[in-house]
Amino acid sequence: MPELKVSENVILKPYSTFRTGGPARFFAEPSNEKDLSEAFDFARGKGLEVFILGNGSNCLISDKGFDGLVIRIGKLMGDISSEEGHDGLTYVTAGAGCLLSKFGNYCAEAGFEGAEFACGIPGTVGGAVFMNAGAYGREIKDIAVSVRYFENGEIREIPASECGFAYRTSLFDKKAENGEDAVILSLKAALPKGDKEKILSYVEELRQKRTASQPLDVPSAGSTFKRPDGYFAAKLIEDSGLKGFALDNSGAQVSPKHAGFVVNNNGSASAEDILKLIDYISGKVFEDSGVRLEREVRLIGEFGGKR
Repeated sequence: MPELKVSENVILKPYSTFRTGGPARFFAEPSNEKDLSEAFDFARGKGLEVFILGNGSNCLISDKGFDGLVIRIGKLMGDISSEEGHDGLTYVTAGAGCLLSKFGNYCAEAGFEGAEFACGIPGTVGGAVFMNAGAYGREIKDIAVSVRYFENGEIREIPASECGFAYRTSLFDKKAENGEDAVILSLKAALPKGDKEKILSYVEELRQKRTASQPLDVPSAGSTFKRPDGYFAAKLIEDSGLKGFALDNSGAQVSPKHAGFVVNNNGSASAEDILKLIDYISGKVFEDSGVRLEREVRLIGEFGGKR
């Protein structure tokens, strides 16, 4: 088996749904758990910080890039399979690198009910577990049974009840905040069998809703802000007169289609342009409503002292 390939000075822009990002000092894309372990050994040997990248959604990568090792968990670690349980449920296991939309569509096509919400979310299974992704009233926590992950050279599996799932966060998010390198490897989900035609019809209904209401044809990271308690971020932004707003002609804009999305028109805005607009939105909404919006988008790399 060939050794893990580690590349240098890889531009991250193509790996980001926002279409921003300078070079990663080092970049690796493991195909299995052995490769992943080797990647961490490489980083440890050079004293490098590690960032785990999935589909590049829900994050804003600095124009300066990332001065460490970026480990991309992609389709090479994205297998998906299912097995019947003795309890009438079907257990679907998806690798962290599997696109969440692929996972959702796999379940729908097989007539498994409950993962329809996943079909339109632009991330990987690993990223979805990390942030407890959700839409249309459902979240990963609603279907998760267990999660396998890699930490400190060991592979562990814990039940969903120990994953600390809450609104747009999880145990793994908290570990990352504390500087701990816990890499999600796979998700096991439990789903009942349903009416395949009804399931596929619901998937199509959700697809049409997304297409009609979200700027899917423009680079973005998805929803820019978390939902504040008792409010909707998009409504607050719109009430501040910011729907369609742009600070300048950089390409960074509040989507005219959905105020909850900051978009990068033509991919021409820098990460700094986008963050400047995000900060402006947050300040204006707070000034107008007293509600402080919290970013859902993670900052990766250096942003003048912000992280």
